[in-house]
Amino acid sequence: MKKITLLITLLLFIFSANAQSIIGKWKTIDDETGKAKSIVKIYKKGGKYYGKIVEILDPTKRKNKCTLCKDSRKDQSILGMEIIKDLEQDDDEFEDGTILDPNNGKIYDCKIWLEGKDTLKVRGYVMFFYRTQTWHRVK
Repeated sequence: MKKITLLITLLLFIFSANAQSIIGKWKTIDDETGKAKSIVKIYKKGGKYYGKIVEILDPTKRKNKCTLCKDSRKDQSILGMEIIKDLEQDDDEFEDGTILDPNNGKIYDCKIWLEGKDTLKVRGYVMFFYRTQTWHRVK
């Protein structure tokens, strides 16, 4: 009986820890228009977190390239592009990374955090100026 109780406790812990993870697919919402734009997959690599655009929801924009990017992503396809890089977990927040806005080619410092298990706040900032978007988990 003790083994069953221990197993159930362990499984509940695993499922609750996984429910609070930022890893997975997220629907991005434009904070200016309120429209869904893309699906970003967040994953962990080498102890840091990254995000890649895996789907663009507007069919007319699926073949767009990042013409305004100034780094190695210049003129690369936005679909499949890694836009979040090098986030580190600090308690309930993920920070000290960067996020690229493929619409203007600018790279911002980035901080993200969960607000509930299915809502992600994504903030890009420079000094005291910032913009925060709300993304929703794709199930």
